[in-house]
Amino acid sequence: MSRAAFASRDFAAVPGVLRADDDETQRLLHADVLGTGDGGGSDAFSGQRHHLVRVVDLPSRVLSMTIGGLEPGQGTRMHRHNYETILYILLGTGVSTIGGREVPWRAGDAVYIPVWAWHAHRNLSATEEALYVAAENAPMLQNLGIALREEK
Repeated sequence: MSRAAFASRDFAAVPGVLRADDDETQRLLHADVLGTGDGGGSDAFSGQRHHLVRVVDLPSRVLSMTIGGLEPGQGTRMHRHNYETILYILLGTGVSTIGGREVPWRAGDAVYIPVWAWHAHRNLSATEEALYVAAENAPMLQNLGIALREEK
C-alpha cells in the first residue's frame, strides 16, 4: 500500500476543504476476521509471533485492531513497543506480565499496555483457548515513521 509522503515544502498544499478518500471509504467492513486465513498475511504474521494473530484489514490510519489467541498453556514472547495497546479479553483466563507486574485477566476484562513497557501474555488454562482483541495506535506512529517494536 503506497501512501503520500509529505515534507515541509508541502505545507502550502494543505487543502481548505476535507474530502472523503473514495477508495478507502468503500472498505467499511472486514467480514469474518477469524475465518479469513491468510487474506492479509495473517498466517505469516501468526508464525512470526508464534501465536494466533488475525489483522483486521480496514483503512484506519491511526488505529489498528487485531484478534489474538493463545492455545492452552501458551504464552507470547516478552516484547515492547512505543505504541499503546488495550486488550479486551473475549475468552479464557490468563496473566500478562507488564513492566514486571503480574496482571491476571479473564473474559470480559480489559488490559492496558503502556508505551515501551516490557510485556508478555500467558494463557493459564490447560484446556481452553484464550482470545482477545488488541487495539493499538501503531498506524499513527508508522505514518510518522517512528513506530518501534523489540523482542527479548
